[in-house]
Amino acid sequence: MPSLLTPYLTPLTLLPTLLALLILYKLLSTLRTSRQIARLGARAPIRTTYVPYGLDMLYEVVTHLLADKNYELWVGMFAKYGRGGFTVEAGIGQRVILTAEPENVKAILATQFKDYGKGEQFRKDFYDFLGNGIFTTDGHLWHNSRQLIRPQFVKDRLSDLDIFEEHVQILMREFSNGREIDAMDLFFRYTLDAATDFLLGKSVESLQNPQTRFADAFMNAQRVQSIISRLGPLNWAVPRKRMGFDSSIKIINQFIDQYIDTALALPPSELEKKTTHDQDYTFLHAIAGYTRDRTMLHDQIVSVLLAGRDTTACTLTWTIYELSRQPHITAKLRQEIINTVGLDAAPTYQHLKDMKYLQHILNETLRLYPVVPFNVRVSLTDTTLPTGGGPDGTLPIGIPKDTPIAYSTLVMQRRADLYPPPSSGFPAVDLYCPERWDGWTPKSWTYIPFNGGPRICIGQQFALTEMAYTLVRLFQRFETVENRMGGEEPGMHMDIVLQPAREIKVAFV
Repeated sequence: MPSLLTPYLTPLTLLPTLLALLILYKLLSTLRTSRQIARLGARAPIRTTYVPYGLDMLYEVVTHLLADKNYELWVGMFAKYGRGGFTVEAGIGQRVILTAEPENVKAILATQFKDYGKGEQFRKDFYDFLGNGIFTTDGHLWHNSRQLIRPQFVKDRLSDLDIFEEHVQILMREFSNGREIDAMDLFFRYTLDAATDFLLGKSVESLQNPQTRFADAFMNAQRVQSIISRLGPLNWAVPRKRMGFDSSIKIINQFIDQYIDTALALPPSELEKKTTHDQDYTFLHAIAGYTRDRTMLHDQIVSVLLAGRDTTACTLTWTIYELSRQPHITAKLRQEIINTVGLDAAPTYQHLKDMKYLQHILNETLRLYPVVPFNVRVSLTDTTLPTGGGPDGTLPIGIPKDTPIAYSTLVMQRRADLYPPPSSGFPAVDLYCPERWDGWTPKSWTYIPFNGGPRICIGQQFALTEMAYTLVRLFQRFETVENRMGGEEPGMHMDIVLQPAREIKVAFV
């Protein structure tokens, strides 16, 4: 029998046959997926693709990414395909849900929390950088990480402002009167110094030494990791070694391991005696008192370092950018500082809480520039999303197991329809206006710069305290900050966090 078929098994006959089988498989797979979705709920509007495997959409995603136009990509996709809503189905080779609907975000993060998680593929993609830390795991691994880290961010630790004071004084030396600076570069170095001091007990001193190997390696690891995570199943094509990712990870590991060695050299009995009131007490001492597992210590340190450095640096940079454009806001803030603290004394934790306009400024920055602009969860079981499906977009969406859900706080927090209308006197949504917070509270789940639900950021108060303290100290010394960008827009660059795409050139006066 095989001998009878041999004459027909030529490239001219095999290729069409294989192509036909591939098309048939694709049709059957699509039909099976559609039936599975229909059993669970409705479909959301679909982003149409015209090239096999969505390669035309891949091109659109990559070109927008390279041009720092991710926000415009999402808004344009919702406008073109969303039928008036903010949820669409897209994806390259697999179904992906994109959403900026508060009810869907609430379901993912809170009301259906057990149905959604980071997923195994996300953990694998980030493993080299973050290991099995709090940001990459689900279930008991995530729960254990959170239980380990959370006690280190209690109020008496947060109110100890000595670390912030030490490093903000070094920072202000770089802000010599009237000298043009790159605010983003200095804030990234400042927050790295404060974070390593808080976590490890010794700063990397990148403000005094900008060419710190660790600082450069940490930045490069984030840059490459962002590319890896965005390419999804195609990330095998990222040349990690050539882009310096492997060497950056090695430098990070060597740096952190020396501190772990020191902490583990202390006997458990001595670690138990250390308290938050000891001068040399660190975050690492605290978690080393709970576990001697080197890998766990390493993964948690890198994860918290990433969050502690980037959230504050980016938010401070965006705040200074906006203040440099609107001197009247700076003047009003400075007057509040004078009335509350004066121009000389270091602010206390209570001072920071009492300054309402300062809090409004930070809220407004986080509204327009949420630290993590886009995030992803994966369905851990067959489930639904509450809204966005059906012809009118009001039905639940069917979500089979392993479906990726991407949600955007950046898009959601800039949706004009979620705010009071301008006709009521409310400032336009795209304007930076701290006064909007005087008598207004956002609707539930429309403002979540630190996420929400069980995975809400446990370092939220640490970040807010550091940012508030820094702004008070800066504007005690300087009267205003001038914009030196010549009208150039900063753009929005998105690696893991949202940061300006260009230098923020300012001068403190």
